[in-house]
Amino acid sequence: MNLSRPFRRADDPQQPHRMRRGMYVLPSIFTAGNIAAGYYAISQAIQGSASAPFHFDNAAKAIGFAVLFDGLDGRIARMTNTTSDFGRELDSLADVITFGVAPAILAWIWGCHQIPELWQPGMRHKIIQLGAIVTFLFVIAGASRLARFNISKNPQPKNPGRPGRKYFVGMPIPAGAAIIAATVHFGDGAPIDRWWEALLWLAFLMLISYLMVSTWRFWSPKGIDLRTRQPFWVFLVICGFLALLWYYSEYVLFSLALLYLVSGILARFAYAMRRRPPATPTYEPESGVDLA
Repeated sequence: MNLSRPFRRADDPQQPHRMRRGMYVLPSIFTAGNIAAGYYAISQAIQGSASAPFHFDNAAKAIGFAVLFDGLDGRIARMTNTTSDFGRELDSLADVITFGVAPAILAWIWGCHQIPELWQPGMRHKIIQLGAIVTFLFVIAGASRLARFNISKNPQPKNPGRPGRKYFVGMPIPAGAAIIAATVHFGDGAPIDRWWEALLWLAFLMLISYLMVSTWRFWSPKGIDLRTRQPFWVFLVICGFLALLWYYSEYVLFSLALLYLVSGILARFAYAMRRRPPATPTYEPESGVDLA
């Protein structure tokens, strides 16, 4: 026994501080899982083809699990009071990889590369080139969205919502990636093999990219606090949702993804309609009355 080392009691005030420093690893583990899921999604997307569509489906599922990890690392960091600048930077870098690069590669290979080679090779090549440009814009839009989120102190959407409720300014990049993954998973990974479907897919990606860099409001789940007392029917709803997700994940996830996208668009247009000034009324002179 080394008697030169001072003995620390269990009630030493420095002991909790040491434990708290060690707990910083906990949220980082989930962030590392986020990166691992993104890397796996990229590797699966590269291997996918029309004859092996399950690789595309695996990539979509990996992005879905990454969304779960991304939500857990921040929540765990706040619950354990282990937030740090390092954790925030690591989380942003992980999001660029998993929710920027990985879904962009999946969207490009799944949506453009599987058009039959015998169908007008020149046109097919142009669609693949256009797909590379559009998916690159998706990555840039997602990275810009993250940068704006990191430097914003108190961001306010262009169309404010109800006071006291939490909203995202622009669609968050995990939601954009989740929409791509849910679309791929909806068809069990079967890729697009028609040119007009590929063009529609690229237009859809442009819409997602715009929504990420927009200042429109999108609902934030951060306002949900499951630690407080809830009615019993909330528990039943959660159990029913998990059962539906287990048996019909492709339909449930695709419906939720579209609902989230459409909700932001509808909220913006509803706000624009309320803000539109009323038209100036015009009055017709009564018959038989001379206004001159």
